Amino acid sequence: MACQSVSIINMDEQALLGLNPNADACYRQKAMVYFEQLKESQDAWEVCAEALAKGIYSDDHVKFFCFQVLEHQIKYRHGGLSAAQQQLIRETLMKWLQCQLMNSQPEKPFIRNKAAQVFALTFVMEFLTHWPKFFYDILSLVGLNPHGVDVYLRTLMAIDAEVVDRDILHSPEEVRRNTLIKDGMREQVIPSLVESWYQILGAYQQSHPEITCQCLEVVGAYVSWIDLNLIANDRFVNLLLSQMSVQDLREEACDCLFEIVNKGMDPTDKTKLVESLCQVLQSAGFFNVEEEEDVDFLAKFSRLVNGMGQSLVLSWTKLAKGGAVKDATETLRALEAKVPLLLQLLVHEDDDISANVVGFCYDYLHILKQFPLLTDQQKTNVEAIMLAVMKKLTYDEEYNFENEGEDEAMFVEYRKQLKMLLDRLAQVSPELLLEAVRRVFNSTMQTWQTAPFMEVEVAIRLLYMLGEALPASHGAHFSGDTAKTSALQDMMRTLVSSGLSGYQHTSVALEFFETVVRYDKFFLVEPQHIPNVLMAFLDHRGLRHSSPKVRSRVAYLFSRFVKTLHKHMNSFVEDILTRIQDLLELAPPDNGFPALLTSDDQLFMFETAGVLIVHGESPAERKQALMRSLLTPLTDAFRLLLAKLASEGEEERQAALADCLSHAVGFASRTSKAFSNKQTVKQCGCSEVYRDCLQTFLPALSWSCPEGVARAVRSFLHRMIICLEEEVLPFVPAASEHMLKDCEAKDLQEFIPLISQITAKFKVTRDRFSGQMKSIPGPRRSSIEIMF
Repeated sequence: MACQSVSIINMDEQALLGLNPNADACYRQKAMVYFEQLKESQDAWEVCAEALAKGIYSDDHVKFFCFQVLEHQIKYRHGGLSAAQQQLIRETLMKWLQCQLMNSQPEKPFIRNKAAQVFALTFVMEFLTHWPKFFYDILSLVGLNPHGVDVYLRTLMAIDAEVVDRDILHSPEEVRRNTLIKDGMREQVIPSLVESWYQILGAYQQSHPEITCQCLEVVGAYVSWIDLNLIANDRFVNLLLSQMSVQDLREEACDCLFEIVNKGMDPTDKTKLVESLCQVLQSAGFFNVEEEEDVDFLAKFSRLVNGMGQSLVLSWTKLAKGGAVKDATETLRALEAKVPLLLQLLVHEDDDISANVVGFCYDYLHILKQFPLLTDQQKTNVEAIMLAVMKKLTYDEEYNFENEGEDEAMFVEYRKQLKMLLDRLAQVSPELLLEAVRRVFNSTMQTWQTAPFMEVEVAIRLLYMLGEALPASHGAHFSGDTAKTSALQDMMRTLVSSGLSGYQHTSVALEFFETVVRYDKFFLVEPQHIPNVLMAFLDHRGLRHSSPKVRSRVAYLFSRFVKTLHKHMNSFVEDILTRIQDLLELAPPDNGFPALLTSDDQLFMFETAGVLIVHGESPAERKQALMRSLLTPLTDAFRLLLAKLASEGEEERQAALADCLSHAVGFASRTSKAFSNKQTVKQCGCSEVYRDCLQTFLPALSWSCPEGVARAVRSFLHRMIICLEEEVLPFVPAASEHMLKDCEAKDLQEFIPLISQITAKFKVTRDRFSGQMKSIPGPRRSSIEIMF
């Protein structure tokens, strides 16, 4: 039966009705006003204190409300309270706690959590001054009463959040206060608290596992700053280890042991602690990972193993730097004894379990990297880790490549961790890694027609990853180290000549083209393979693949491939342009048919076409003809669409036309990226083509064209200042007139960069530029001239 009193407290009952979440808005508003009144009053909060102490209200929301009011007084006005009022708070909390011991049912968790926060705030304010016996008073009251112990443990976690939690920002004054509190607790109460934890862990293991889990969480939180000897002793550790075998406790026991292992301490002592834990865990059968079916527990256990492994690595590092050769050797032996367990967890089918030990694995490899020579066992370990990484890189059959969700995103992140291991393996032993990848790759290539896509994809992926794991300056993987060059060349030759480019699975297709482009300098060594790879890019295997994802990525990769190897494509230029002609068409807004490529993808295609034309060996006249053939459809479409836009009244239709116009200008602009100092527009005979484009696009600036179109035309004009040089100057007056007609402030903001670019590019004098402006009407000319 609840602790009750017949005394009446004068609280606003109508306002209290508004505390119910289902109350009407007017009642909720009244409750908010009442809450503010009680918070700001000097002594009205005392009615809440009395309500809590005497258990007047049974409504959970009212109880929570009373604790909130009390919390505000302690947090913000404690210093201004009288000694009697501070005493009232202490008495209120203890009376409320006493009621909990008598109740048959505990309060709701949200009330107990709020009560624990209020206890913790009171402790922070008074432990160093008025209430040094805070914990003794609570412990003597609650004893082993489960309801009381629950509040006690919640209070300890709330104190940890207030005093210790490093994620919470504190003022310098609060930091000093918290340091004093921790020092005071270490001196006065921590041994008693640890003893209470031991008693709780032993008493409630069977009857109240939830309380035992709470206590394990408390131990894990406090172990970081208390004397470790109070916890890391035979009595306490054996109790924790025994709970590793209790189904309801094992995960929390793992977490607690993890915090103990992570405690900063002397490296030699840390090694001894980890070794003693491992011996007990191993003898209890916890190292037999294959026999464990509880995946949730294994996730916690793998985290513990990772903590033990990284602790040993840190101990070895400190000992080695300090010159303690014997102790460092012992620690390394202990560390390497854990590698078989590490490997079991690393290859586990559950990626979360595997990911939990990547840190330990990475740090172990970092140690091996520092040794000039590896022992046979260390080489065996390295090879085993390589095989584990290669196995775990493999996609699951359930991976959804066309509609990637959260699970797929998590695997992509996990793959990034595995890539870090592969890079570190390369630093430890590049020869072993190269040979292992070559072995897996060649084995898979022999049976790729019948192999599952996962195996084929990961074989190519490993070849691709070698490019970063074994880096080369400017991608020069096919010169220098003969062993590496020969191996990579052999694998690339196999890749491009095996017919594997016809494997239709999305992941394999993408990996093929990604790898071809990563090692594009291979084709400088063996250019005879370029025609076959070009066809793969151009047909159903690449740009016309059934997957939009593949087509989009290949459009970008093809542009990179052509930029690197255009000198070897002279005889294919016009054939390529013919094959991609339909991919260079501007999709009209009313087409209704989905295009093979998006407009963003087409930007890469136009840039590729420009590179092929500009860098081909055709004479200037032929280059001009090819460029005109490429750009004329864009200018023709631009004129037609601009006329339609001028007469179109529907907003949605206007937006579609404007997008199409912007794309047309953007595509033309993108082709100009092909020109360079060695291959200028003038040298290629393409000046007239781009002047015609300017002539077509500039009128879009002269009327209220959508901003997206105007922005695209301005961008094109900026490009032409770079590419056409002096030949652009005759267009400047017309462009200026278009941009400044009925201009506003924002129009001037757009105009100034243009003029700045022109003056910087050509270093024209004010007089010369003024002469260029004479064709502009008087008012416009004067406004421009003022700027100069």
